[in-house]
Amino acid sequence: MHTPWNALRGFLIGMAELVPGVSGGTIALVTGVYERALDSASALGGAVKALVKGPDRSAAFRRRIAEVDWWLVAPLLIGMACAVLFAAGSVEALVSANPENARGLFFGLVAASLIVPFRLLPKRDGGSSGRILDVVVFAVPTVVSFVLVGFASNGSVDQPNPLFVFIAAAVAVCALVVPGVSGSFFLLAVGLYSPTLQAVDDRDLAYIAIFAVGALLGLFTVVRIVRSLLSRHRRVTLLVMAGLMLGSLRALWPWQGGAGSEDGHGALLAPHDPLVPTALAIGGAVAVIALILLENLLIKRRATEDGS
Repeated sequence: MHTPWNALRGFLIGMAELVPGVSGGTIALVTGVYERALDSASALGGAVKALVKGPDRSAAFRRRIAEVDWWLVAPLLIGMACAVLFAAGSVEALVSANPENARGLFFGLVAASLIVPFRLLPKRDGGSSGRILDVVVFAVPTVVSFVLVGFASNGSVDQPNPLFVFIAAAVAVCALVVPGVSGSFFLLAVGLYSPTLQAVDDRDLAYIAIFAVGALLGLFTVVRIVRSLLSRHRRVTLLVMAGLMLGSLRALWPWQGGAGSEDGHGALLAPHDPLVPTALAIGGAVAVIALILLENLLIKRRATEDGS
């Protein structure tokens, strides 16, 4: 009965993952499938682990695989696959043809998305020392991310190393676990956004296979680590992620030096012809804020229904 709706939810999540700054995890939260999908992903990872490590591989695998909500997972995956396969080329073409405008839109999307990890912060323990620790935990990743993104310079890597693609896919898939964190944004920052979308649009099976295996590794390992960190050290983990997002905004500053320019590729420039990029940034921020408000409304409605 819910299969078509779950497929639509998957399509929306897949579309979100194509756009840097829009988090698939946030869409999953808004559409009400976040925790169920996370539990199923964990069970699926546990099933694979049981099959590889044992003991009693067969029985342990069957037990964990039975915990997967396939009526949710299968339609979600189908919907996500349809979004990625049919829209990747169009999204990549728009980004390549209008880099300043695209970065302006993405800048607004990511900047507004910073609200999400801060909203999820648990209450802080301690007085002034706790506040100082929060500032340090947030500031250090911000600076590190800003510096590292400067090396990436928002450029597109030509003929990327397969190992690099593999590792990047494993990290990017974590966006499905943490609302407000965009996997496509990470790919954009390290120069793999356009090559990945182009590979999907061209049906480059070798590239897609490497990326898929890396994503599965991330789903079964890195995702479990992130879930553990969020469970045991939620405040610190969310502050670190917020800092990484803020520092990485450097990659999305609309006005940057191009290849061969005297300022250097990826150099941050003063705004020129700012009207359209600024308008798109504001529009992107408004869209994310509207999404967050909708999420709040749905959460309150579900809480009211559960309490009645």
